[in-house]
Amino acid sequence: MVHIWKHLLATPKVRVSLFLLLVFLAFSVGDARLHRTRRLSPLTKPTEETYTKYYNYIELTNRLHSLAAAYSHIANLSSIGHSIESRELWVMRITKDPDIDVLGKPKFKYVGNMHGDETVSRQVLVYLVEHLLTEYGEDPRISELVNNTDIYIMPSMNPDGFEKSIEGNCNGNEEGRSNAKNIDMNRSFPDQYDGTTVNPEDVPEVMAVMRWIQEKKFVLSGNLHGGTVVASYPFDDSAFHQSQGYYSKSEDDSLFRYLALVYSQNNPVMKTGYPNCTNAMDETFQDGITNGASWYDVAGGMQDYNYLYGNCLEITMELSCCKYPPASELHKEWDLNRESLLAYIEKVHIGVRGYVTEAISGAPLTDVSIVVAGIGHNLATGKFGDYYRLLLPGTYNITAVAPGYIQMTVYHVQVMEGKATELNFTLAPVVSEAAGNTSVTTQSVPSTSNQIIPSTTVSPSTHTQTQVVPSETRNQSSPASHPPTHEPIQPHEFRHHNYADMELFLRKYHSEFPSITHLYSVGRSVQRRELYVMVISDNPTVHEHGEPEFKYIANMHGNEVVGRELLLNLVEYVCRNYGTDPEVTNLVNNTRIHIMPSMNPDGYEVGVEGDVKGYKGRNNSNNFDLNRNFPDQFVTITEPRQPETIAVMNWLKSIPFVLSANLHGGSLVVNYPYDDEREGRTQYSRSPDDTVFQLISKENALMHNGHPCEDLYPNEYFEDGIINGAKWYNVPGGMQDWNYLNTNCFEVTIELGCVKYPMAKELPKYWEQNRRALLQFIHQVHLGIKGTVSDSRDGTGIPNATISVEEINHNITTAHTGDYWRLLAPGTYAVIASADGYKPVRTYATVSKDQVEVVNFRLMRVHSDTNGQSTVGTQPSENPSEKEFRSLIKDLSLGQGLDQLVKSTAAEINFDYRRYQELSSSLRGLTLNFPSITSIRSLGQSVEFRTIWALEISNKPGEVEPSEPKIRFVAGIHGNTPVGTALLLEFATYLCMNYGKNPNITSLINHTRIVIVPLINPDGLEKAVEKQCTSTQGLTNAHGKDLDTDFFGNASQRVVETQPETRAMMDLILEQGFTLSVDLDGGSLVATYPYDKPVQSVENEGTLKYLASVYANNHPTMHLGDTGCSNNGQTNILDGVVRAAERQSHMGSMKDFSMDFGHCPEITVYAGCCLFPPAEQLATLWAENKKPLLSMLVEVHKGVRGIVRDRSGKPIVGAIIVLNGGVRIFTADGGYFHALLAPGNHNIEAVAEGYQKQYQEVVVSSYEAASSIVIEFDMDYRIFGLPRQFVVASAAASMTALVVTACIIWCVCAAKSNHQKDGFHRLRQHRDDYDDEIRLNSMGSKKSLLAHEFQDESESDEETLYVNKI
Repeated sequence: MVHIWKHLLATPKVRVSLFLLLVFLAFSVGDARLHRTRRLSPLTKPTEETYTKYYNYIELTNRLHSLAAAYSHIANLSSIGHSIESRELWVMRITKDPDIDVLGKPKFKYVGNMHGDETVSRQVLVYLVEHLLTEYGEDPRISELVNNTDIYIMPSMNPDGFEKSIEGNCNGNEEGRSNAKNIDMNRSFPDQYDGTTVNPEDVPEVMAVMRWIQEKKFVLSGNLHGGTVVASYPFDDSAFHQSQGYYSKSEDDSLFRYLALVYSQNNPVMKTGYPNCTNAMDETFQDGITNGASWYDVAGGMQDYNYLYGNCLEITMELSCCKYPPASELHKEWDLNRESLLAYIEKVHIGVRGYVTEAISGAPLTDVSIVVAGIGHNLATGKFGDYYRLLLPGTYNITAVAPGYIQMTVYHVQVMEGKATELNFTLAPVVSEAAGNTSVTTQSVPSTSNQIIPSTTVSPSTHTQTQVVPSETRNQSSPASHPPTHEPIQPHEFRHHNYADMELFLRKYHSEFPSITHLYSVGRSVQRRELYVMVISDNPTVHEHGEPEFKYIANMHGNEVVGRELLLNLVEYVCRNYGTDPEVTNLVNNTRIHIMPSMNPDGYEVGVEGDVKGYKGRNNSNNFDLNRNFPDQFVTITEPRQPETIAVMNWLKSIPFVLSANLHGGSLVVNYPYDDEREGRTQYSRSPDDTVFQLISKENALMHNGHPCEDLYPNEYFEDGIINGAKWYNVPGGMQDWNYLNTNCFEVTIELGCVKYPMAKELPKYWEQNRRALLQFIHQVHLGIKGTVSDSRDGTGIPNATISVEEINHNITTAHTGDYWRLLAPGTYAVIASADGYKPVRTYATVSKDQVEVVNFRLMRVHSDTNGQSTVGTQPSENPSEKEFRSLIKDLSLGQGLDQLVKSTAAEINFDYRRYQELSSSLRGLTLNFPSITSIRSLGQSVEFRTIWALEISNKPGEVEPSEPKIRFVAGIHGNTPVGTALLLEFATYLCMNYGKNPNITSLINHTRIVIVPLINPDGLEKAVEKQCTSTQGLTNAHGKDLDTDFFGNASQRVVETQPETRAMMDLILEQGFTLSVDLDGGSLVATYPYDKPVQSVENEGTLKYLASVYANNHPTMHLGDTGCSNNGQTNILDGVVRAAERQSHMGSMKDFSMDFGHCPEITVYAGCCLFPPAEQLATLWAENKKPLLSMLVEVHKGVRGIVRDRSGKPIVGAIIVLNGGVRIFTADGGYFHALLAPGNHNIEAVAEGYQKQYQEVVVSSYEAASSIVIEFDMDYRIFGLPRQFVVASAAASMTALVVTACIIWCVCAAKSNHQKDGFHRLRQHRDDYDDEIRLNSMGSKKSLLAHEFQDESESDEETLYVNKI
């Protein structure tokens, strides 16, 4: 090798060549340095942006350097090249870990100021850089973008032209528009029709950007210009170069239109399509977008180059009519474009992403072409085998092709709205015939460039993972060839399914299609048949954020069977066609569909095939019409609520349904709310959403003739095949009205045919007539508006927020993650989002007939205002464990949190009642087995000397922990209602058994002091008799006293001596420190709140009622308001909650004493109709009350809590906390206080002797733990109620006045004294007479004193005694 080099060096020509090569390498290295990231030393801290000036090149450079230095953890500044005049082409890279390339982050870029005199883009991109950097870590949306996207921002591609441009020149100047060589850079890129027409040396800026595009392999881009207001998309020219009006469509035309709309629809001016530019007043753009060539032909444009040669999708945004507006306009332009800029970046994460690897070694494969059938535009994998293909939602066939490998095609890949679908390929290498196999011939589709589109990170919950296997197709003519034309698979078996047959059918399809189905029961019928529901969705077991919930219910009337069979047909059709039929697949992927084939399975079993218009089987087994059994807005339904009705009501309250249909039979019409009218007349009863109901009802073409059953009902006519329910006939207690009035769900009733129970041979005809309508009706759930209501502070969704539409008096609420859907007819609406503790937001939404409009809201919290004379302290900082516990409270308060806790801690229980001895042994057993978390103490003894026990459960039992809420559970105040006693014993056992095993139970116990008094009246229990539902035996104590009439705080109100049981409980209540008390009783099914005594009004009634409703709402039947208790005469109680005095008024109750003297709210829960039910029913009662009892443990952590202290930090014990000007509580040791309040805004007044009053407004959430606040007092220096300074100044002035007055008097007296000195000799002459006079006067004074010394000016003895008696 050495002698070869010697020979080469001896040759002159070779020496010259080597020299030139070294020179070339040197320049190459120098050029590479331009791309190298510049390590910037920290400069000055970036000054605050004023939005009032343009940055020239030097100022821009300094600004970018300063930002990069200040945010080096997410920002990196580099230059990709130089302009003609040697100015750097600066690019700011913004991403987490900006110094390295990380897989899974697609690359995005913005380029501005390509035309030097179009300057708004230059400044707006600087503002965008600052916005991304400063809001990172503060705004969740920005943080997500920066963490998951590789963002590149070039504020100025033409710095030379900018320096020559003139501020205020709206039409621009040619010198500033082009680069320093007078070349228009947006006409200088290689063109698909004309090739390269510009000398590269004249456009170094263009060459640098082209190298940058090829190197970085961007996914999505925006090119920002000025001169009008519109978003333009490829192609920019055509082969004909027609000056304008020629639509030059790209292969991704629909996608480009969508991307352009994303930008335009988020820009308030652009979206109108009317820029109103002074130089082109007549120029308009529909929806604010345009095809580039259709607007005017631009050959050599940058956006086409990105798409054709960089595989990067780019559009051009024209931001302002004036190219170089005054700097005073900059802030407005930033405000107009900020949301559009961010929303457009987010679209880099749509479509399909994945990796291509080699089947044998698992190594990544580069340069693999990713081909989407029907779209003649391919891309290739990068060096890590990754790709990113932007696509609109839909179904695609995607092929991976590489020379030397067997191509693979995946059919029917589902792309959904939002995050990208993950699709990974594994390619097997071609094996030659020499190895004993036949080679597979493939047609390689070359990529237009070595393009990579990096993938985004998609969590398992937000993407569809498609498993790919090698294709066995040989000698294909196309790598993306379609399978044979698909025809949907139709149901084959049509028969009537009895209950057993239907159950087997549903179980069969669930087992065959487990990935898209979920079978569950919402309850049971009277005869214990399950009310089955089949869910069909791509994630069927959970509610997915942003995905609407839809339901079909059939067979409500047991003899109306067509709907039952059609829904079974629909289950089969959807399951069989998922993944092959685009419509079905799209519906399943984007909708959660619930199908209940039979709401009345008992009635069906007695129906008769061939029944045309009969009633046999119509009602349930109790002979009640289920469609007359729901609570009604106009009529009180007196019939007892049926188990089928109760089950469905609970189901509807548990899932945020949006749209529903109730399938009936006996006519052919769609009937919409309202179903009845206030006066009970047959006339149109219009709902607030009447227009929407008419719109969604007109989907079954068969019904449009209006004369459905001429043979049976010749006079019946329905215009358009629809009718308002009450106009047809009045139906009080109907299900569709209850849906609309009590949930977010819009429901209509569909009558499917004239014959109620047709013969089985007729069923295929019904399927054929209704299958399209059944699918089309599901599509209606995707109309109107949808979105998310979130907290602007942390981005979390706000549950139970209210969505109001002006001029439509019907609100809906958000689901537990803050998402909502609101059906609306096409039109423009003012929409308002509001929530407790947040400022409402109002916006406009335009609804089209073809698609849903996304309207998201970000609400700002209402800040607490201090109105006192000094500032109230802020919230103390939370440690990680407190944050974790707050998160737990939120999780348990939302969605299925408590249900999941209940299910995760289920256990087999053998229930029985425990009399006094067994109860005492059970309590002692808990303390012996769980000594670290339990302690027991005696509160006192009963009349017959039985101990009244109190069990404390806490992580530090027996210790005082004033910072933790303290909750009291009591039962057995009436000895004949021992259900509460049994439930509390089981509750205590349940908590102890799960401590240390279940993290949620453990955390609740660690943060709560739980006191359980299971039996207040042990003597009465000994006398009570099991299975006596109405007996009063054992109700009173051994003295015959009803203990719940013995709690009097004032001795003057008491007639007899306090009972020992009462005294024991009064002492416990007066210990203070309790935040909430729950008393379990029996004889009804209702939750009551104070007061039991008759009072005109109740302070804080909203909070008391709310606390009772929390228990009732978590009970499976209590919240329905139907007690079902014939023994007490009460059947229907609204929401299962009532003020105690309205149920049974009496004096001396325990809850009233707790309120007035214990300052603790107490609710009484009547757990069942029977006072002393059989022991066999205890397991059911426990199952019903387990969740409500746990909900009280969660609820006690809400409201408001805090510390009261002075400015030195000393806690103030005994300070008064006044809630909303009424209820008072007191601070405990350490200055702690805790008060439960209903969700909403509340005023707090803090009062302490010697301190100034403090006022604060607090916001209480229904799902968040109480935020801890600190109230700091200033000393009260006021005197007589007046400011100290005023009193001191007044006193000083008064003293000064007195001193001056005294001096004046002394001077006057002194002058008189000098004047009288001449007369003293006269006094000496008459001294004897003078002394006598003085002596006489003195004696008279003494007599006067003696005369008055013993005079009694008060009342007589009798009068004094009388006064004392009074």
